Amino acid sequence: MLDEVMTAAAAAGGTAVVEAAGSDLWAWFRTRCARLVGRGDPGREGEALERLDRTAVALAAGADEGEREWQREVQARLWRGEFAALLESVAAAERDELVAGLDALRARTGGQESGGAVSGNTFRGPVAFQTGAHSTQDIHFGTAG
Repeated sequence: MLDEVMTAAAAAGGTAVVEAAGSDLWAWFRTRCARLVGRGDPGREGEALERLDRTAVALAAGADEGEREWQREVQARLWRGEFAALLESVAAAERDELVAGLDALRARTGGQESGGAVSGNTFRGPVAFQTGAHSTQDIHFGTAG
């Protein structure tokens, strides 16, 4: 059974996969993630690359925003389960390395979102707009700013 740290790492890894898919980080991310999952076994690494590619295709296939959001949730859960099973299957020393690797992947995505982009909008007047996870805004309207 996984402790809180490992459960959080698995969840963060699942989120990182979804955030990286379709982004400029994807090529780097999928390679690093497959290496982490493969743990030195080229066969497991190849299988991980195939699953990551299927994830990217599934995330890109959504017809509308609701479907894309649902698919992001599904894929994040699938990868969270993948990472949790991986963490449960290895010895404690390797588990610590995997947790660190998952944390590094999540940190590298930097809260970047795949999909969910806003385009084609018209703004008239003062507007506050924020995207991404962990974004910070300082908003000042008017001339006193």
